[in-house]
Amino acid sequence: IFPINVKGAAGSLAGLTGNICSWTVSYNFNFLFQWSSAGTFFIYSAICGVCVIFIAKMVPETKGRTLEEIQASLTTS
Repeated sequence: IFPINVKGAAGSLAGLTGNICSWTVSYNFNFLFQWSSAGTFFIYSAICGVCVIFIAKMVPETKGRTLEEIQASLTTS
């Protein structure tokens, strides 16, 4: 669908974003853990819970569907 150079740029951007997010979590974890170990657990578990709800509501099911059907469901609605 996209030219090769766009895929490479998108992959690089996704990798950079993942690395920045990983660094942010690693950097803040020690400060949060010194504050409260239980609080740190509940903060991270709340973030995971929000992610599960987001995925359940916003990410379409793709099992048994063709690429065209998936693309149509993403571009409409």
